[in-house]
Amino acid sequence: MKVLFITSNRNKVVEANKTLSSLGFEVEQFLVGGLPPKFTEPQTSSIAEVSESKINQALELISGTEFNDHAILVEDSGLFIESLNDFPGVYSSYVSKTIGNKGIIDLLDDKSNRNAEYRAYTILHKKGVFFHALGVCSGLISTEIRGPNGFGYDPIFIPDFGEGRTFGEMEEYEKTEKSHRAKSLKILYDQLNRPSK
Repeated sequence: MKVLFITSNRNKVVEANKTLSSLGFEVEQFLVGGLPPKFTEPQTSSIAEVSESKINQALELISGTEFNDHAILVEDSGLFIESLNDFPGVYSSYVSKTIGNKGIIDLLDDKSNRNAEYRAYTILHKKGVFFHALGVCSGLISTEIRGPNGFGYDPIFIPDFGEGRTFGEMEEYEKTEKSHRAKSLKILYDQLNRPSK
């Protein structure tokens, strides 16, 4: 099944394709005139609410077009740091662009609690039905930037698995198998493949 992923982040499309292709899905980035559509994000601390706003805007965008019958995928994700009251959370993309990984490490300089979670809230719309999934990957924030792989906060996020390595130090397949995004997509896949009653 072809799935149109509405995101401006090509890395997310690649990761989604690697997770879903073995399950029979073909994920493509949705573009309008060669560019990803821009959506208005609600002012909220909830990634679920951001994803719900995105899917509604996406469906409005494709209504009456050739894409009307395609499966549509949206996602909002973020890094939630316990000692920073879940900051950067829904603002993760903006914070990554402004203060970056070094800025996050500096914010935690005097904190012993470095617990954090990557969370991804994914919604897939197919033939009038909405499928929702939350994927969570727990871990810690490193005291230094480590590893050339991944994107965003990957070089400072140490997941609970992986022998103390950051996502940035892992091979792509290791992260793809157990990341927050992989978990949310696998939940969606399970929902889509439940036998009908």
